[in-house]
Amino acid sequence: MDRITALKAERAGIVEKGLSLVTKAETEKRRLTDEEMAESDSLKAEVKAVDYEIAALGDFGAARGQAERERVAATATAVSGVLPVKTEENVTKITPFKSFGEQLSAIVVAGQSPHATHKGLLDIQAAALGSSEGVMSDGGFLVQTDFTNTLLEETHETGVLLGLTDNRTIGANANGMKQNAVDETSRVDGSRNGGPQIYWTAEAGSVTASKPKFRQIELNLQKLMGLYYATDEELKDTTGLAANVTRWFSEEFGFKIDDALIRGGGAGMPLGILGHAGTVSISKETNQTAATIVKQNVEKMYSRMFARSVPRASWYINQDCWPALFELSVAVGVGGVPLFIPSNSLANAPFGTLLGRPIRPIEHCETLGTVGDIIFADWNEYITIEKGGLEAASSIHVQFLTDETAFRFILRMDGQPRRNAAITPYKGSATQAPFLTLATRA
Repeated sequence: MDRITALKAERAGIVEKGLSLVTKAETEKRRLTDEEMAESDSLKAEVKAVDYEIAALGDFGAARGQAERERVAATATAVSGVLPVKTEENVTKITPFKSFGEQLSAIVVAGQSPHATHKGLLDIQAAALGSSEGVMSDGGFLVQTDFTNTLLEETHETGVLLGLTDNRTIGANANGMKQNAVDETSRVDGSRNGGPQIYWTAEAGSVTASKPKFRQIELNLQKLMGLYYATDEELKDTTGLAANVTRWFSEEFGFKIDDALIRGGGAGMPLGILGHAGTVSISKETNQTAATIVKQNVEKMYSRMFARSVPRASWYINQDCWPALFELSVAVGVGGVPLFIPSNSLANAPFGTLLGRPIRPIEHCETLGTVGDIIFADWNEYITIEKGGLEAASSIHVQFLTDETAFRFILRMDGQPRRNAAITPYKGSATQAPFLTLATRA
């Protein structure tokens, strides 16, 4: 670095000499003489030589610095047996590619001709020092960060439920989250917010001391992984490939996450709301016909939703439920009023709400008549965590014999309902919850 500093000072002196020649000619209102032109050309040549030496020293210095970082990383691995943690502080964001498809094509070229590896791929790999993804010796490369961020943004947009949850981002040095939460299962005195009590008391009166009760919410990152094989022919169409990969994988990641939020078992994946202790299942009506939804079902589900969750809650249904909803009505005298269809006309489009709350048909709901076919939910009462965004890497070796390139995508996340039990109200005995389902009608 001292040599570079000296060269920069030398360059400044040479430039100053050149400027003095021009300034003198301008002051005397004349052109440069032949001798001055020759001196100017000589000074320009000296500047170029100094610039070349500065650039060379900078490149070698960067290479030496990279080698030192790799040496330190290797030493850390040998001592601890694990790679250094990749953090925002030690990862430089490199964006050498203009499009996702352009980078995918560069990956294929690198696999077919290692000597023709695009410099941008090497820059991205170097910036991700400490990551165990995409080992170049195995034909693997990391995908540019902003492209994977785009995929994750698409996942949040195409997933119906994920974007509605209370989503948290986990820091670089954590693999999960533990959060203290109030252990509240009832709203009666002595149980609200886990137990603290307040008393009306006369002057000099005494009260009984109380304190809240807490429980711990624990979320540990789970891994959701996708693998895509692209043919050599498909890789030649970079625009089409980028569009396909972005659309297919963002939709599939969003679909699988939403499915887990509803029916996930909690082992190696998020904990779903179906069958969860904090979800209330409304019993079917006496003698209710199989595979039906009647107005009493809907009314009871609505009445069991937390009052403060009602403004955020929506109905989620399987499309098999539409005919049953169309037939809902409220008796008025000897006739009735449709509960869902606009008054006076079946030809009009139905309202997009049921009892004032939006209806969203989603594939993840069960077929008509099975628990989970209609769900009334406030997804803000569900916590999800994510870490590091969507990681992507590629390898040409996996499907070498079939002339295909493998692209791998990994998302680390987890989730569970905020409450672990239904709540007994202050007055009344019917429990309430932010997630309501309707029991099977068989």
